[in-house]
Amino acid sequence: MTKIGILTGSTRDSRVNLNVAEWVKSIADQRTDAEYELVDIKDYNLPRFNESIPPIMSGGNYQTPEAKPWSNKISEFDGFVFVTPEYNKSVPSGLKDAIDYLYSEWNHKAAGIVSYGSTLGVTVTNDLRLILSVPKVAVVGPSVNMSLFTDFQDMTKFTPAPHHEEALNTMLDEVVAWSNALKSVRS
Repeated sequence: MTKIGILTGSTRDSRVNLNVAEWVKSIADQRTDAEYELVDIKDYNLPRFNESIPPIMSGGNYQTPEAKPWSNKISEFDGFVFVTPEYNKSVPSGLKDAIDYLYSEWNHKAAGIVSYGSTLGVTVTNDLRLILSVPKVAVVGPSVNMSLFTDFQDMTKFTPAPHHEEALNTMLDEVVAWSNALKSVRS
């Protein structure tokens, strides 16, 4: 069965990101087209990216001890849903480091983006699309973009508008379809 990782995008102690990712997982679990797993990047304790050899050239020979379990986990998946806040109109540093630690593990897999921020997380969605193009991740067209002002109570309690569920399912349809199609490219 196709495996889709739902990846958190924030490692802050005060984050609401995990709540948003759990919402994504709860909707995904109602589907029968793939197996979905929540992956909290905070659990991997990745330090700031500091590999001596760029991952594109390392052949998976990582120097940072935390990179190996991260590599093993990401290798398990056919596709991803990145759940990310928008920090200063861009990608949170913890998510960027988690992406940068690997290369081939991301190759020829599909992804969707669920974002939120003061301007719906649109800028982080666009930045993440560009970042993921380098390790050859095919980001699907539909995304889910939510507002800190209308989808969160006091910016701390996640209360998504009902229409986001339909948008999420549309995006998941695409992620699963592209993940299945890209299996032939990886083999």
